Amino acid sequence: MAEKVINILLVEDDEVDVMNVKRAFKKYKIGNPLFVAGNGIEALNMLRSSDGRPPQVPECRRLVLLDLNMPKMNGLEFLSKLRDDDELKRTPVIVLTTSDEDKDRIEAYNLNVAGYILKPVTFMNFAEVMVALNKYWTLCEMP
Repeated sequence: MAEKVINILLVEDDEVDVMNVKRAFKKYKIGNPLFVAGNGIEALNMLRSSDGRPPQVPECRRLVLLDLNMPKMNGLEFLSKLRDDDELKRTPVIVLTTSDEDKDRIEAYNLNVAGYILKPVTFMNFAEVMVALNKYWTLCEMP
């Protein structure tokens, strides 16, 4: 099953949401490595290699879970930079946000997100989303 491991980068500035994702992973035994970035700048740095060192998030089988409302570089700015980078542009991204704005949803899909999910309010619903995503991404064929 090791070949099905997905390296997940959670780009989220809200510590409660980070904690909820970690709790859901633990509770439902989601064994994929989880990396956390607090904003888009940090996320790009974690995805890129520098000074001859490999990136913090391994290059194979990556998935980004992205919040939109963050400081320094928000999610849509991050997506734009990601899609402009020849090395990173094929990275699958699922938006996980509180923004129910049509303009955000449209812009995210214009930047080729794999999905746009509104953050559930309760932990149980949040955990159910993580379980569903885990089932989905383990079935996906990824480079």
